[in-house]
Amino acid sequence: MPAARESLLDAARTALARRPWPNVRMVDVAATAGVSRQTLYNEFGSKDGLARALLRRESDAYLHGVERALAVAGGPVDRLAAVGAWTIAAARGSELTRAMLTGCWSERLPAPSRPGVSASPVPAQRRADAGIPSPAELLALVRDKAVNALDGRARPKDTQELAMACESAVRMALSYVVAPSSAGEDPEELVRGAVGRWINA
Repeated sequence: MPAARESLLDAARTALARRPWPNVRMVDVAATAGVSRQTLYNEFGSKDGLARALLRRESDAYLHGVERALAVAGGPVDRLAAVGAWTIAAARGSELTRAMLTGCWSERLPAPSRPGVSASPVPAQRRADAGIPSPAELLALVRDKAVNALDGRARPKDTQELAMACESAVRMALSYVVAPSSAGEDPEELVRGAVGRWINA
């Protein structure tokens, strides 16, 4: 039931924007999505299962955005600057994404749970039940995606230096998530200038 699942996740995200997760009620999520409460439980198993699915969708959306940024026109430095800009925009646009990237979970958000063995008959839920990447794992995933996308296009001294440039781009962007820039500062240009020292575009 992919359409119902997405509608339920949309409804849960809307509910979370209005109230803290502990106050989000399953019956309200089902009603907003236009499905029965039984459909919601069949799909996610529990409120915790719904939370895990919501977090998994958010982390997937962030990583898909990274892939889009790495595919923009321009050289390697432009692409890494685009990843930095996307990271900042994604974190500013979503409390969940910001928490996933920084590891700072407020009480109003569903907290990530430890991965376990899923008994769900729904494949998408089994994937969600496996948990989301930690901030360090997410950073490593972005770094590796960037290295794979840029390898052969950039001319650093070696692959390790390229990996360093890719990781630095994301870490600089995250610094702007934690401590926003003042008026007139352009985080994308900072990323561009810093990684340009490693990469001969």
